[in-house]
Amino acid sequence: MPGFVLLVRPRDDGDPAMRLGITVTKKIGNAVVRNRMKRRFRALAREIIPNEGFAGADHVLIGRAGGIERDFGALKSELVKALLKLKRAEG
Repeated sequence: MPGFVLLVRPRDDGDPAMRLGITVTKKIGNAVVRNRMKRRFRALAREIIPNEGFAGADHVLIGRAGGIERDFGALKSELVKALLKLKRAEG
């Protein structure tokens, strides 16, 4: 996706909890920009991951340079699209 990379990895430990990791590198911008992007990702995750995520998996959002300028609604639809794409690939 243009604003982020999504990685999902099942833990296979029997725990159905969904965990979230967020990373934004210094290439994206200074600390203010990186923290803003992380806050946006956390807000996205609170809305989307409980309903669309994978039970018992780790979800990692990696920020891309274009993510900070993207509209929140666009990021939201891209996250849903990415999760649905993974569900179709899974089976």
